[in-house]
Amino acid sequence: VQLQASGGGLVQAGGSLRLSCAASGSIIRIDAMGWYRQAPGKQRELVATITSGGIPNYVDSVTGRFTISRDNAQNTVYLQMNSLKPEDTAVYYCNADSLSSSPGGEIVAEIKWGQGTLVTVSS
Repeated sequence: VQLQASGGGLVQAGGSLRLSCAASGSIIRIDAMGWYRQAPGKQRELVATITSGGIPNYVDSVTGRFTISRDNAQNTVYLQMNSLKPEDTAVYYCNADSLSSSPGGEIVAEIKWGQGTLVTVSS
């Protein structure tokens, strides 16, 4: 399974961005998906997760400003970010709890990560 994230960029404080992350490969099932972020000099932190049934969970600092959603048919997770603040500046990573088949026919359960997309919020 591969995850491809996109949608990052430079935005002024108060602006909005929408991140996307699409999973591809020999996917049998994608369970929980999520977004994490890592600011310069800081550890990676959870931003939001969403179950396969669409139940979201957010870190307090983004509640009310960010919305996570997913399209199960497209194996894609989104993060709509509104009212962005300079402290939201970070590299954003998506992840997915996936079940896939290997070329040898084995069933593989693993958590996969996307490559990261940079979000910069200017003041």
